[in-house]
Amino acid sequence: MAMLLKGADAAKALTEQLREQAEELKKNGTEPCLAILRVGAREDDLSYERGALKRCEKVGITVRQVVLPEDAGQQELMDNIRSLNEDERVHGVLMFRPLPKHLDDEAARRALDPRKDMDGITDGSLAAVYAGTDGGYPPCTAAACVALLKHYNVPIKGKRVVVIGRSLVIGKPVSLLLLAEHATVTICHSRSENLPAICREADILVVAAGKAGMVGAESVRAGQIVLDVGIHVGADGNLCGDTRFAEVEPIVEAITPVPGGVGAVTTAILASHVIEAAKRS
Repeated sequence: MAMLLKGADAAKALTEQLREQAEELKKNGTEPCLAILRVGAREDDLSYERGALKRCEKVGITVRQVVLPEDAGQQELMDNIRSLNEDERVHGVLMFRPLPKHLDDEAARRALDPRKDMDGITDGSLAAVYAGTDGGYPPCTAAACVALLKHYNVPIKGKRVVVIGRSLVIGKPVSLLLLAEHATVTICHSRSENLPAICREADILVVAAGKAGMVGAESVRAGQIVLDVGIHVGADGNLCGDTRFAEVEPIVEAITPVPGGVGAVTTAILASHVIEAAKRS
């Protein structure tokens, strides 16, 4: 039976550290503040927003909610982004995407100041991840993968990591973050040849393909650490990941549950980005 890498434990430990840092900032006259910018009311946005609000409350971060109607115009959106960029009391901005189809997503991303981009959606933030500088912040879910491994003292340096997925949200940034931790990283995707064989070579397997049940027993071996980043609603109505958990769990050394794994750490990473932004200010 594999060890379950539960995100709640890692998130709790990080939250306690962040609470102390937030208190120290407040003593020095800085009130950490996150602005949440949302257009419309998508259920997945609302769910993440509720989690972010709870996490920020636990840490001691003030949250300003900026909610625009579903039919908001481009100018209204851009004006709000500009206002948040210029407001020195706001240290970070979480802008939910995808935006409604009538809005120019690229223009909105370009307008957001990378120094306030808490979830790595701007080109400036992604460039900072690529260059390994502090000019921005990585996507929270990608950073949560690394934080989870570190919390459970999983060795990364020198290890062979296989990442399934090449998105700008998880696949590419988590590969760069793990490379920065001195792992040897291979990026695969749904069109990679001999994918199961490549996966079995990994010490750490990160599954972020966005396809339910893509990885099963044929792709894993004993001794592996598996991070399942996917989350889907299965045919039985229950949440499931990108792995076929019942097949994979008995084989590998450790695996993240879905739900309750990587996703549980993302709001703690978001809070850590806000605290860091407040320090930099």
